[in-house]
Amino acid sequence: MLWRFLQKVEPTLLKLYRKISEPPIPNLKGDRDIEYSWVAANMPEGPGVALDFGCGSSYLGLIAAQRGFKVTAIDLASVNWSYVHPNLTFLQKDIFELNFLPSSLNLIINCSAIEHVGLGRYGDHQSSNGDIEAMSFLCGLLKSGGIMLLTIPVGKDRIFLRLHRVYGSERLPLLLDGFMVEKKEYWMKDHKNRWVKVDEQVALNWQPKPTCYGIGCFVLSKP
Repeated sequence: MLWRFLQKVEPTLLKLYRKISEPPIPNLKGDRDIEYSWVAANMPEGPGVALDFGCGSSYLGLIAAQRGFKVTAIDLASVNWSYVHPNLTFLQKDIFELNFLPSSLNLIINCSAIEHVGLGRYGDHQSSNGDIEAMSFLCGLLKSGGIMLLTIPVGKDRIFLRLHRVYGSERLPLLLDGFMVEKKEYWMKDHKNRWVKVDEQVALNWQPKPTCYGIGCFVLSKP
């Protein structure tokens, strides 16, 4: 209602509303552009069986379905997609409640989801190592040679309680244990609030904030 009112009044007030409603610069604006483009660019061709973990409202599961995969998308919250696809199914479920057989998946999409596991942000069970446990569980579901497309917050190691974890030189190796890193890429915000590619050490040593951190993008495989 406030937004509609401001649209009808002085443009200066509208600009002020936008300014005070956004986090200070630098912030995470445009983070999904980086993450979704990475996943799309590195998506393998099907056929196969895929899982979109913590799918939210994203269309990444649809991309996988269009590539020929039979996709199950899961999230703790319900979704309301504007499309249906015969190869895409949604389940409102916790990751640990999945009944996939071990070594049954060819592809896992893990886009900005693992950092929340165990923090209770979305009503899940709280566990200090929930993210590590979930990654180990997902690794067990992948076939040998299967691929995980992973995006996560990066910077100096930090936990913002009930929000997310940020992965640095200490916790990142624990998260990736059991996988082979086939490809990786790091992004950070510059002084103009634009995402730019940076070296790994720069990204992992940047001091994160609750509203801004770096992005790590990975193509992982199971040996």
